[in-house]
Amino acid sequence: MADVLDPANISGSQKAAIFLLAMGEDFTSGAFEKMNDQEISDVVFEMSKIKHISPEMLKAVSIDFVERFEGDTKMIVEGDSFIKSVVSRTMKDKARGILEDLEKKKQDKPFIWSRNVNVGTLAAYVEGEHPQTVAMILAHMPAEISSEILMSLPEEKKGDISLRIARLGQISEDVVRDVDRALKMEMSGAVGPGGKAGGLQVLVDIINGVDKSTEDAIMEYVEEDDAEMANEIRNLMFVFEDLTNIDDTAMREILKKVEGQQLTYALKTATEEMKDKIFSNLSQRAGEMLKDDLEAMGPVRLTEVEEAQQAVVRAAKELEADGTITLGKGKDDVLV
Repeated sequence: MADVLDPANISGSQKAAIFLLAMGEDFTSGAFEKMNDQEISDVVFEMSKIKHISPEMLKAVSIDFVERFEGDTKMIVEGDSFIKSVVSRTMKDKARGILEDLEKKKQDKPFIWSRNVNVGTLAAYVEGEHPQTVAMILAHMPAEISSEILMSLPEEKKGDISLRIARLGQISEDVVRDVDRALKMEMSGAVGPGGKAGGLQVLVDIINGVDKSTEDAIMEYVEEDDAEMANEIRNLMFVFEDLTNIDDTAMREILKKVEGQQLTYALKTATEEMKDKIFSNLSQRAGEMLKDDLEAMGPVRLTEVEEAQQAVVRAAKELEADGTITLGKGKDDVLV
């Protein structure tokens, strides 16, 4: 997390951390007594990363703070000492475990640096590794980076590596970090606790970000090798048309995050059921504007439509990840 947070993009745990830091140790001690261990651990982790609280952030967290903290100055907080004092006072017997868990969480996640490296260059380095090593690397990288790398690999390697990701077991933290350090060192010119496992969900997250041709190549390979696994993968996929099954409150939250042009493109090939779902959750004026845009739209590339639909799905998954909405599992549809 950056030293100064963006008021427009903060999670519930971050809001709680900011509010409690602003309220002081006595208030926070009382609040912690009413929270469970997991809630305290999550909030403490967010507190540890905050160095400044801007007036804008305080306003976003609580309207009551607007009058008190409006202005250009920043509130300087000693996050680490504050945390240790409050946790020790309220948790006592459990304090050591929570603080140790905090230190582990503060370690950089393996391969997180890949977000700041040219993907094409990174893919060239990764491709030269053994397929099992490539699978382990892609399973631990951010899914959007892994998707781009997987798309760039030779067609004959995509299916094999995808299967290896799906079948990847638990990898020790030492092994993951050794590979992480080695690859980062090789890439130096271009630029949590335990190693996680691979598995179907990791592969699905990666497939969700690849293009249609790569998805087809992967699914064809998996289908030939393990038809049951291919069916499981399809069942785990969440695709654009699955949004018809979510509740209206969730759909309205998603529409807030989607740009107008993206939504227009996404609806170009949508079913009538999908269109009805969208229009029923827009204001009358917004719905009329969207209909006008759709009618005025000429031919567009299918890839642009697919990219727009994937953008809507990504927005939905981001909202689910931060706890704003809940999505159901996808059906047996193919990824669009």
